[in-house]
Amino acid sequence: MGKREGEELIQAEAQHLVETFQGTKGQPFDPSLLLAQATANIICSLVFGLRFPYDSEEFQAMVRAAGGTTVGVSSPWGQTYEMFSWLLPRLPGPHTQLLGHLGTLAAFAVQQVQRHQGSLDASSPARDVVDAFLLKMAKEKQDPNTEFTDKNLLMTVINLLFAGTVTVSITIRYTFLLLLKYPEVQERVQEELTRELGAGRAPCLADRARLPYTDAVLHEAQRLLALVPMSMPRALTKTTRFRGYTLPQGTEVFPLLGSILHDPEVFQQPEEFNPGRFLDADGKFKKQESFLPFSLGKRVCLGESLARAEIFLLFTAVLQAFSLESPCPPGALSLQPAVSGLFNIPQAFQLQFRPH
Repeated sequence: MGKREGEELIQAEAQHLVETFQGTKGQPFDPSLLLAQATANIICSLVFGLRFPYDSEEFQAMVRAAGGTTVGVSSPWGQTYEMFSWLLPRLPGPHTQLLGHLGTLAAFAVQQVQRHQGSLDASSPARDVVDAFLLKMAKEKQDPNTEFTDKNLLMTVINLLFAGTVTVSITIRYTFLLLLKYPEVQERVQEELTRELGAGRAPCLADRARLPYTDAVLHEAQRLLALVPMSMPRALTKTTRFRGYTLPQGTEVFPLLGSILHDPEVFQQPEEFNPGRFLDADGKFKKQESFLPFSLGKRVCLGESLARAEIFLLFTAVLQAFSLESPCPPGALSLQPAVSGLFNIPQAFQLQFRPH
């Protein structure tokens, strides 16, 4: 799928989300599930070639499992499981909920893969990610060293479902929380959207350059949230000398992205929400080298470009259509994470969507 097709897919899902928010008729509710369903549908369209209705019980169960997995792996039990994975499945405790969520994700993935296996046409181009993987499996089935196996296909699909569903939806939800906390920021975003885009067409990625303040708000929200503060673990491929230390091959390394995003030597008063960090004196967007929510280097997050596109297009589509209001005063809203571990997960909150 090309860049343009991917953009149109996100825009279409943004329209579904806006229409669903309109159906709430200004009543307060928690947007977590709907946001996660929107981002999950984008992943499902890419991976399976399918979009699911928001009221599908099967789809809701998968999305809730992805969210439950996020909370589970961020809890003390989830982090302990990494060290004692050989023992904990045999014992009772809260970690069994995490195993249940992973089982739900796996069952959903297996069902979709089996559907593809039954309809695959080897003479036609791949329809989606699963098709492409299956075609590669068939091509390399005689290679004993191939990485294209049934097991790796299932793990790839589960990882895409999990990571693609929760990361973007949590980021957008946190940005909504910031706009409720700081209504003057929301007002300025909407003024920019109205001035530059009006209400007659959907935002597109090319609009990003025309919306420097909106872009700055999205960057500052990601910086302040530091969604994955420890990033994903890596392993050294060879013994390495680093700052006087010898690190053996195979040593696990955790890049502390949170310490970079909240470094007071780079970002003054890093615990404060200040979109101006990403604007120059002329109000144009200013890049920051230390803005690294997706890590960097050869092992940078593979989904960075897709995630950035989703965050921008979904957020601007919603703010173009609605004003966000909170049923409680801004001072009562907490920006402290409800759970902080592998992920920083914001507090649950309710909001109201008021059409312009």
